[in-house]
Amino acid sequence: MENRKVRLALTKGRIESKAVDLLEKIGYDVSELRNKGRRLILSVPGEDIEVVLAKPTDVITYVEHGVCDLGVVGKDTIMEHGGKFFEISDLGFGKCRFALAVKKGTEFYKGYGVKTVATKYPEVTRKFFEAKGIDVDIVKIEGSVELAPLVGLSDGIVDIVETGTTLKENGLEVYDHVADISARLIVNTVSMKLKQERISEIVRLIEENCDDKNN
Repeated sequence: MENRKVRLALTKGRIESKAVDLLEKIGYDVSELRNKGRRLILSVPGEDIEVVLAKPTDVITYVEHGVCDLGVVGKDTIMEHGGKFFEISDLGFGKCRFALAVKKGTEFYKGYGVKTVATKYPEVTRKFFEAKGIDVDIVKIEGSVELAPLVGLSDGIVDIVETGTTLKENGLEVYDHVADISARLIVNTVSMKLKQERISEIVRLIEENCDDKNN
């Protein structure tokens, strides 16, 4: 008999909040998720679902290793870290984009020297410029990446952009579009086989209730 209990990993923060709204829209009791306190593992009353709250990269790790069957995580994390799992659905919320940004008025693609790009996402950056056939030096930054061009560390940055306000306030502007980002539903490859009936049911409910046009 199929083990129907399903564990769902949610990315803590804004994606978590939107995901909880979606679970509520489906009809699940999300009272424990709304009043979680400091708990990181929570139950959905009346359902065979357990929710784990984790950082984005850990959501991927938990799903990949099978300790969680399903996960909700941003496309940015998937693009940067990859992993062995099924990417099932674009949930439509948590929308933003990867962009190449430079100091206002800079012509990044002109000239013959190798440009330097600062980013928190070296893998995304590498693949983007490889696809364009452009050689760049990539510098990994952990903090405010907008600072790098201002102090002369880099010619540009690749970062997540929502409104663009932070860029403008620091004299930067979007120079090129890299990729669109939104929250995605991922599934462990083994769980998809062992718990196919239950997971398919949950995925169906999620897809029927998420609106990727209006979120």
